Amino acid sequence: MSIQGYDALDATALAELVRKKELHPTELVEEAISRIETLNPRLNAVVHKMYDQAREVAAGPLPEGPFTGVPFLVKDLDGYVAGVPFTASCKAMVSFVPDHDSELIARQRRTGVILVGKTNTPELGLLGTTEPALRGPTRNPWNLNHSTGGSSGGSAACVAARIVPFAHGGDGGGSIRIPASACGLFGLKPTRARNPVGPSSSEGWGGYVQQHVISRSVRDSAAMLDATHGPELGDPYAAPPVARPFLQEVGTPPGRLRIAFSTGSLFGKNVHPDCVAAVKDAAKLCAELGHEVIEDAPRFDQAELVRAYLVNVAANVAPTLEEIAQMTGKPADPEDFEPTTWALAQMGRMLSAPDLQRSRNATHRAGRMMAAFFQRYDLFLDATLAYPPVRIGELALKAAELAALRVLRRVPLKPAFMKMFDELAANSLERTPNTQLFNQTGQPAMSVPLYWNGAGLPIGVQFAARFGEEALLFRLAAQLEQARPWMERKPVV
Repeated sequence: MSIQGYDALDATALAELVRKKELHPTELVEEAISRIETLNPRLNAVVHKMYDQAREVAAGPLPEGPFTGVPFLVKDLDGYVAGVPFTASCKAMVSFVPDHDSELIARQRRTGVILVGKTNTPELGLLGTTEPALRGPTRNPWNLNHSTGGSSGGSAACVAARIVPFAHGGDGGGSIRIPASACGLFGLKPTRARNPVGPSSSEGWGGYVQQHVISRSVRDSAAMLDATHGPELGDPYAAPPVARPFLQEVGTPPGRLRIAFSTGSLFGKNVHPDCVAAVKDAAKLCAELGHEVIEDAPRFDQAELVRAYLVNVAANVAPTLEEIAQMTGKPADPEDFEPTTWALAQMGRMLSAPDLQRSRNATHRAGRMMAAFFQRYDLFLDATLAYPPVRIGELALKAAELAALRVLRRVPLKPAFMKMFDELAANSLERTPNTQLFNQTGQPAMSVPLYWNGAGLPIGVQFAARFGEEALLFRLAAQLEQARPWMERKPVV
């Protein structure tokens, strides 16, 4: 028998029912399992089921935390779960089982959540769409012909489809915000180093990757960040301290904010009319709420920053493949990786130490540029994505591109790879151009679901704040949530 009202309740509300003994954790776990079994054949979002473990944990005793008894899903990337397979959607990793929890996963467990499964992701989280060769595509609950975005696409699909109220995600170039936008959810990328990424990971793409959750409500995101933030022993750096719990910011009036907005593309060329309309709608709403809204955008050398982003990613993919070989005890074989992944690793090996340092210099310049921009404004608003959610298969490599990559696997010619790298820099971020800058600068940024297009697909808008100022984002997000309640909207699945 299903739990009445489950669809409408966030994690905070479900935990309150557990505390009042109106629901038992075993009931919530069985509800989530039933929904996975019913919906996952259509969504392909959950790739590893943890039903036996979940039932055992639900029987108790459970830690007393803000989310005691609430079912939770973990992305099959961005963190280990002890004794549970970790693949990163990579064929080379299918037999790897870690023997420990990542620090963030351990902290999330201590909130009382019960892990019921792991979710789909593109291979190594490299693409903005969740369509790995190993597991196949995750489908968008709003329209099964469309992508959930990536790389936390499996988690987003499950939250949007009301399987669980929130789920784990990671964001190295938009991988929380992109699927949040595509699935009509709230997704916050915290400030660099706000949450821990160790102990098995050093920084995550040189500090670009931050982990948190994708949720339906703002308060769930705030309460989880309260429970997980703070440096891990031995971290090389830490985020600025917070003044008070983030949950206290939810419902606190944000005051009259000075918000810059842009309908343009930060790292691309064009923006779809639906995404332009979403930004204008959000700007109008902010003005109606009493904020000062001004059309303006940061100015920077786009080509330099796009190249810096891609150099950093390629330079990190190359040693990742070496680490996978060490973990599995098998030499890296191109047949065990998708063509794009292997090509990025080859590019990473061909780049020089000066190439990487130049990318770091450009990134640090961007951080200073954005700090100056935020001397004039409290927040920056733009479209999370430059286009509505793409159709499944729309971004797949063409036959000629696959053939070229197969040739370069056997004969890795540096001039050909550098030409390919330049083409990648010119075209690869056209659909998802607005999120990467804030991974480079380390600033917190969130995607907020305020707009749906004529086809019924969600179009998120992004707000970015000064380094360390998640509090301001939570205040505004709660105000927007109250003014335009989005949890009432449900997808077709």
